[in-house]
Amino acid sequence: MRFVKANGIDVAYDSFGNDGDLPILLIAGLGTQRIRWTAPFCQALAGRGYRAIRFDNRDAGGSTHFPQYAKPDFAALAAALRSGQRPDVPYTLYDMAADAIGLLDELAIDRAHVVGRSMGGMIAQIMASEHPERILSLTSIMSTTGNPALPQAEPDVMAMMMRPAPDPALDEAGFLAHSLAFARRIAGKHPFDEEAHDLLVLEEVRRAYDPGGSGRQIAAMAVAGDRRSRLATVTAPTLVIHGTDDPLISPAGGLDTAASIPNADLLLIDGMGHDLPPALYGQVIEAIDRTVRRASEN
Repeated sequence: MRFVKANGIDVAYDSFGNDGDLPILLIAGLGTQRIRWTAPFCQALAGRGYRAIRFDNRDAGGSTHFPQYAKPDFAALAAALRSGQRPDVPYTLYDMAADAIGLLDELAIDRAHVVGRSMGGMIAQIMASEHPERILSLTSIMSTTGNPALPQAEPDVMAMMMRPAPDPALDEAGFLAHSLAFARRIAGKHPFDEEAHDLLVLEEVRRAYDPGGSGRQIAAMAVAGDRRSRLATVTAPTLVIHGTDDPLISPAGGLDTAASIPNADLLLIDGMGHDLPPALYGQVIEAIDRTVRRASEN
């Protein structure tokens, strides 16, 4: 793990492949760390001649956390948004996109391909719309546009996501059971590896456990608003990937993303939920590779 100072914060990152290879920046989702882009996934990208760079978003992993801000009051946040007010939040997705651009600056990378999953897809979308000169291609996975008319998460999924987890320092078994139940619920029909999930989650806990950080990231997403008008300005070759069985971000979110970005390619993966299991690595990496090659032809 290495660190750079970017956009006024410390950003933890690592990379796979040679420094001079074509860069692909991988952006993690809500409340997760860069290791959700697993080493085998990144190594497979490197094997195709890319430099796969993964990093921790602010308030996750080894990057700067913001404990000086209290956990957001989600009821008050929702009420303010319903009344048309702009809530005061510690930071926004636009700040998080600026972190990623700052990381590219510090790595002396003028332009990169960006790939984001879930919240990371939203950040990648913002990078492509607000910093078009820096983005070679965009891949948005299991993400959405902020369109308020789209279907919301399944009610039980939302309830599970908002339910506080046991403190892993006091009740590791309870914490793992809580995390596993949610992961199983949002997974699709492809094989689910419980042991690998538990090991990954415990590794994240060892690196940094900060449930308040997840709350602040949720607040950043909540105030991001409807991005469709900005997505209409995206010029980078774009791939949108979504699972047909995603109960957290409806497939309608992927469809809306693809419809909002000119000439975007859409890949709906049958049986995929709100996760990226190893069984799908090959298909997803092949699709990313096609998009990168399409960008090189422009």
